[in-house]
Amino acid sequence: MPALIDLRRRIKSVRNTQQITQAMKTVSTAKFKKAQRRVIESRPQWHTLPGLVERVSAWAGEQISPLLDRREEKKLEVLVITSDKGLCGAFNSNLLARAMAFLEEKRSQAEIGLVLVGKKAVHFFKKQPFAIHRAYSDKTDRITKQELRDVAHFLMRQYAWARVDAVYAIYNEFKSILSPRITVARLLPVPSAETLLPADSWPPDWMPEAARLLHSLLPLYMETQVYHCFFESIAAEQAARMMAMENATKNAEELISDLILVLNKIRQASITKELLEIMTAVEALAK
Repeated sequence: MPALIDLRRRIKSVRNTQQITQAMKTVSTAKFKKAQRRVIESRPQWHTLPGLVERVSAWAGEQISPLLDRREEKKLEVLVITSDKGLCGAFNSNLLARAMAFLEEKRSQAEIGLVLVGKKAVHFFKKQPFAIHRAYSDKTDRITKQELRDVAHFLMRQYAWARVDAVYAIYNEFKSILSPRITVARLLPVPSAETLLPADSWPPDWMPEAARLLHSLLPLYMETQVYHCFFESIAAEQAARMMAMENATKNAEELISDLILVLNKIRQASITKELLEIMTAVEALAK
C-alpha cells in the first residue's frame, strides 16, 4: 500500500509540473511570435545597411572617419549576448562555450574587454580573467532601445579613440525554431567593399558631401547592428524556451503513462494476492 500511495503522489507531482511547463510554453509562444515578427520586419534594414555603408566608405575613402581605420588587432572589445533566465535548453551553455573558445583563441594575441548583456553571461564571465567594461544583467528582455544605443555609442567611442582595434559580437541568431545559429561577427572596422566596385566606377555626386553623409550613416550602422544582435538573440531565446517546454511537457506525459502502468501492475498484483488468500481460506473452511 505505501508503494501505491507514493506512486499516486508522484503522478500528481508530475502532472503539476506538466501544467507548469505547458503554461510556460504558452507564454514563450506568445513572446516568440512577437519577437519573430520584429526580427522579420527589421531584417531588410539590418542586412542592407552594412552593404550600403561599405560602398559609401569605399567611394568616400577610409580617411573620412576614424571608424574606418584598420589596425592590427592588439586590443579587442567583445559584445556577448545571452538570456537572463534558463529553461531554454542549451541556448546559453553552447553560446558561452563558443565565446570562451573565441576569447581563448584571441587571448594570446590581443588584450580583451567585454560588454555583457544577459545575467547568464555576467555570472559566467565574472569568474573568467577578462576585463568587463559594461554589464547589463537586470531584466535585459525589457532593455530599451536607448540603452542599446548607449552600448553602440560606447563601442564606437572605444574604437574611434583607438582604445580597441576591433569590435566583435557573439550572439545566437534566430534561424529556425529547432535550433539557433551561434554567430561571431566583427562590427568594427566596417568591412571594405573596394573589391565590389568596378575599377572604372565613378563616385556619385554627394549631396551632402561624403564626410557629412558618412558621419550620419556610421552611427546608424552601428546602432542597427547592436539592435540586430540583441533582437535576434531574443527571438532565438524564446524559440529555444518554447521547444524546451514542449519537450518537457511531452516527457512528463510519457512519465505519467509509465507510472500509471506501474501503478496498475501493483494494484493488479495486490488484487490477485487478495483473491488467492480468500480462495485459500474458503478451501480451508470447506475441509
